[in-house]
Amino acid sequence: MPTGVAIRDAREQLFDAAERVLLRDGPSALTSRAVTTEAGCAKGVLHRHFADFDAFLAELVLDRIARIDGRAAALRDSAGTGTVADNLADALTDLFASVAVAIVGLVTSRDDLRTRLRRTTPTGIPVLTEATAAIASYLTVERELGRIAAHADVDTLAPTLVGTGHMLFADRKGTPPETGAVRRAVTAVIAGVAREPLR
Repeated sequence: MPTGVAIRDAREQLFDAAERVLLRDGPSALTSRAVTTEAGCAKGVLHRHFADFDAFLAELVLDRIARIDGRAAALRDSAGTGTVADNLADALTDLFASVAVAIVGLVTSRDDLRTRLRRTTPTGIPVLTEATAAIASYLTVERELGRIAAHADVDTLAPTLVGTGHMLFADRKGTPPETGAVRRAVTAVIAGVAREPLR
């Protein structure tokens, strides 16, 4: 696209382009030129909307975190329905089948990006920290409903589940795990606190 031609929703178009590059080629291939080429726009478009490339990447990560926050509400609302294991397996699959694994790789590979993100996520790894909070919130409601034991330590279960999910999906070039594999892993993690049949 020639310079001077307006593009609609430039930020979202650039974010989507960055996500495609990240998923296809990995964090090391993510450059401003790669993003604008993928988006089909002039390089200046990115710099019109963001102070620099690290600012763009930080906004990309924050945008994807906002999506996790939206899914967290839906997960919390699912408490008391279906089974706890199915709800958790679905949530982990939804999270890690998306761009989350690639975003984690991006964050861990760029020191300047991590430094910027410390302003909003002072501890942990952005995306994984928010996913852990979402799972903990859901487990808290299920504990209140009596579907997991009153003594269940949700602050330990949540990062255990997120770490397990991350490991299952970590090979972004390989075949994603089957639904049954995710459910078996979740079932193993919650077996000691589940108060419903674990089929």
